[in-house]
Amino acid sequence: MKKIILFFVSISQFAIAQTISKSNLQKNLSYLASDKLNGRGTSSPDEKVAADYIASEFKKIGLAAGNTSSYLYNFVFKQGAGLHDTSTANSKERKGINVLGYLNNDAPYTIVIGAHFDHLGLGHDKNSLDANPENKIHNGADDNASGTVGVIELANYFANNNKKEKYNFLFMCFSGEELGLIGSKKWCDQPTIALNSINYMINLDMVGRLNDSTKKLLVYGVGTSPVWIPLLDSLKSIFSIKKDSAGIGPSDQTSFYLKDIPVLHFFTGQHSDYHKPSDDAEKINYKGEVEVLNFIVKIIEALDNSPKLTFLKTRNTESGKSSFKVTMGIMPDYAFEGKGVRVDGVSDNKPAAKAGVLRGDVIIKFSDLNIGTIQDYMKGLQKFNKGETTKIKVLRDGKEIELNVTF
Repeated sequence: MKKIILFFVSISQFAIAQTISKSNLQKNLSYLASDKLNGRGTSSPDEKVAADYIASEFKKIGLAAGNTSSYLYNFVFKQGAGLHDTSTANSKERKGINVLGYLNNDAPYTIVIGAHFDHLGLGHDKNSLDANPENKIHNGADDNASGTVGVIELANYFANNNKKEKYNFLFMCFSGEELGLIGSKKWCDQPTIALNSINYMINLDMVGRLNDSTKKLLVYGVGTSPVWIPLLDSLKSIFSIKKDSAGIGPSDQTSFYLKDIPVLHFFTGQHSDYHKPSDDAEKINYKGEVEVLNFIVKIIEALDNSPKLTFLKTRNTESGKSSFKVTMGIMPDYAFEGKGVRVDGVSDNKPAAKAGVLRGDVIIKFSDLNIGTIQDYMKGLQKFNKGETTKIKVLRDGKEIELNVTF
C-alpha cells in the first residue's frame, strides 16, 4: 500500500510540473488587447489600468515588488522627446508607468526579461500606419501585448518551477516604447538595481505571429556577447533562426545595450497589421508563442551554471526605419528633453564616429538648419547624398564645437 501511495504522489508531481501555459497567454492577451483598454496609449488612463493588471499578475505569481514596495515605476517626460512626436521638446509634461516584478534567488547577478506594454491608443500620437487613425482603437495584440504576456508567463514559469536558479530575475514591462524607448531609457538612467549586477537582458517585442510554414524567428543582439551565437547554434528547436548582431535596434533592448549589458531581442516578424487598428487578438499564434517562450527558457537554463556574460560592442545600424540616402551612425537619446538631439551611442566607422562625434554630444545645427527636435535632425539628413560633406555643431560640456561630417 505504501508503494502504491508513493507511486501516485510521483505521478501527481510529474503532472503539475511547471510548463509554459497557452491558456494563460490567451487569457492575459485577450484582456490587454481588448477594446476595454483603448489601445494602452502612453499616459492614458487605460495604460494605468493595464499597468495595474500586470502588477496584479506579478503579485499572484509570487514576485516581489521590483521598485522598493511598489510594482509600479512612475516617470515623467516631455511630449516632444519621442521619436514619432511632432511637437517640440518644450511642450507639456506627460507621465508613464513601468511595471517591475522581482524574483530573488539570493544571487549576486540578475537576468532582466522585458517587453513594452504600451501601444498606439486611439491613434493620437501620429505613429499609426492607418490612413485615418484618429479615434480608432489600436489594440496592439502582437505589438506588444504578445511580448507582455510572454514576460508574465516566463515570470510564472521561473517563480513556480520548483527550482532555484543561480541568478535573480527582474521582470519588466515598459511604457513609452512607441514614443521612442522612453520607459526603458528612464529606468536605465535611474535603475532600481545596480546596472553592473545585470547579467543580460532579454527583450520580447512582437512574438505572437510565428509563421507555421517558415517557423522563422528573428534574434537580434547576438553580437553583444561571445556566448550567444554558439549557444543558439547548439540548441535544438523548431525554428529557422535569423540572427542579427547589432545591439542597437528599434526596441527596448537598445537602452540596456547602451549601458554595456548583453542583450537578445526576439521577434517573429513584420506583418500587414503592424501599427494598424487590425492588430487584434484573434490573429495571434498562441501555440507558436509557447514555442518561442520554451526556446527562451532553454537559453536561460543552459546558462544557469555559466559565469556572468562578457559584453561586446557591435557594429550597429541606424535606429528605426527610414528612406534616407545617408546615415550618421548615431543612436539618438529619445528621452532627451532639451533642445537638440543628444547622442546616446555612436557606431564605429560611420560618418559621426569619423567626424569625432561622441556619446553625450548634443547636435544643435546641421548645415544651415538649427536642430531643436529629432524631426529637425531627420529633415537635415534628407538633404544629403553619399559622398557629400557638411558642417554640424554640437554642444559638448557646455561648449559649441563645429565638426565636418562626410556621408
